[in-house]
Amino acid sequence: MTSGPNFDELVGRDLPTAERERLLRVHELLLQADPPPELAPEIEAGPTLAMTLARQKREHQVRRRVALIAAVAAAIAVVFLGGYVIGNRGAGGDAPAKTMSLEGTAAAPDALASLRIDHADAAGNWPMKLSVTGLAKLPGREYYVVYLVRDGKPWAPCGTFVVAGTTGGTSVRLNAPYELEKGDTWWVMEQMPGDATPGPVVLKPATPSA
Repeated sequence: MTSGPNFDELVGRDLPTAERERLLRVHELLLQADPPPELAPEIEAGPTLAMTLARQKREHQVRRRVALIAAVAAAIAVVFLGGYVIGNRGAGGDAPAKTMSLEGTAAAPDALASLRIDHADAAGNWPMKLSVTGLAKLPGREYYVVYLVRDGKPWAPCGTFVVAGTTGGTSVRLNAPYELEKGDTWWVMEQMPGDATPGPVVLKPATPSA
């Protein structure tokens, strides 16, 4: 005999015969079926603070991972773009940096130097670097000056420097804040403080070997 709630007490006795028989069949099937599985206590109790914090932590980790991927992608794009720009400059964009060899004159026969002229900046300045060896230390407050030479004559100074002696080498950074013209070159000359006229030329562009 099937146990459970009394059918007639649940639905009453005043139902049509067909409807009563249909509901009775459903009632008997429900009594025969196993009870539904019990919910886990943590699910039955609903979300807890620990569950919420764990979900927020997972979401934060996902957001950080996405941001990291985006940052790496942006960095790769910047590196690729920088390489592309530099490569195109070397392929015929801006003129490449120029390096001149300088040799000592009779005033400094053992001197040698190289002068690198870099690309002009946005303001029209031409950064330069002079590396020199074999120049003597000048007496008193004298110093050396790098002159821009135009039409075979000193035209404008591009920077000054001193050396400690003929042994060892000296490297200095200079600047040509002028609009350069075809045929311009550079000399290194001695200079007395307060003297408007430069002194002897100690370095000139090297003569190409035959």
